Amino acid sequence: MLIGGIEAGGTKFVCAVGDKSGKVFDKVSFPTEDPDVTLANVKAFFDKHEIEALGIGTFGPVDLVKDSATYGNILNTPKTKWRNFPLLDRLKADYSVPVYLDTDVNAACLGEYTYGVGRDVDSCLYVTVGTGIGAGLVQNGKVFQGRNHSEMGHIFVPKHEHDPFEGACPSHGACIEGLASGTAIEKRYGKKGIELVDNDKVWEIEAYYLAQACMNYFVVLQPAKIILGGGVMKQEKLYEMVRGKFMELLNEYVEVPDVDNLIVAPELEDEQGVMGAMVLCMR
Repeated sequence: MLIGGIEAGGTKFVCAVGDKSGKVFDKVSFPTEDPDVTLANVKAFFDKHEIEALGIGTFGPVDLVKDSATYGNILNTPKTKWRNFPLLDRLKADYSVPVYLDTDVNAACLGEYTYGVGRDVDSCLYVTVGTGIGAGLVQNGKVFQGRNHSEMGHIFVPKHEHDPFEGACPSHGACIEGLASGTAIEKRYGKKGIELVDNDKVWEIEAYYLAQACMNYFVVLQPAKIILGGGVMKQEKLYEMVRGKFMELLNEYVEVPDVDNLIVAPELEDEQGVMGAMVLCMR
């Protein structure tokens, strides 16, 4: 069975074909432009392959309520040309195969749960720390969804005592996305994170916020793994800093015998999103 997967990001689309074992046979990526241009590029790739099903993990917000009149539509995204775009209906019209849709972070979590660092546990949380912050939870093989998809990047956390930044989230200001995303780092310091590698204060503040988020997610959801991915986490020293601050904040309230195996990096080398999109076809 040859299946297709799409990781639809706000910056780029990744398309792949593979099989249910997780093997990827062909893959392409290209910038996210307006819907017609982007989906023409998607179709050009998949027209070369005979797929039996297609899964997509998309940027959002996206309507995942199946009885909604706008099910499968991109909603109030900052990418104005995609706002209210009927993504699922368009993909169904382009391909005569079943199409399965979820968020990009849910797909990434499903990829790591199935093939990556979460494959030997019953639950894992995937947190992407990039341009924005989002998270997805998989438990016993099922992706968590409430009335609609969760927005874990918009929890509130106490401010660091030496951080005067008001926050970058246009809706909430100083939520975790507004304080700890790549966008927040750039707006706070006037430089991208890659230009601030040797500034210890930057990463101390970043770890402080991410550790608070991890603690909030952990005490509520109790995942066996918290997987921190995304571009900001390319600063590998953050993992140890987040683990240390997490344990301080937890203060022995809940037993964590091995924090190194609780808060972890992804294993799938930036393919977890598109691989998880393919897993959607199998579930």
